[in-house]
Amino acid sequence: MGKYVLLGNWTDKGAREVKDTVKRSRAAREAFARMGVNAREWIFTLGQYDVVLTVEAPDDETLTRAALALALQGNLRTTTLRGFGESEMEEILGALP
Repeated sequence: MGKYVLLGNWTDKGAREVKDTVKRSRAAREAFARMGVNAREWIFTLGQYDVVLTVEAPDDETLTRAALALALQGNLRTTTLRGFGESEMEEILGALP
């Protein structure tokens, strides 16, 4: 399973409906699960981003589908980062010439 970090900012719609934030995050977690994405952490933050999600997905396409489905709700814009654990990074580094 690939690891990903999604950095999110509320849209104007999401900010207007801020009181539904936790309800929306729970619904998103369930929708992700139905698509095969495990939303490990959903952290509400101060600063440049409103939300940080850590997720696992079987591949980039599955994660992209889930992120696009989330975007269709109109409450959150995300930036997606692909992450690598230590063992994955060791494998990548071990393949260097």
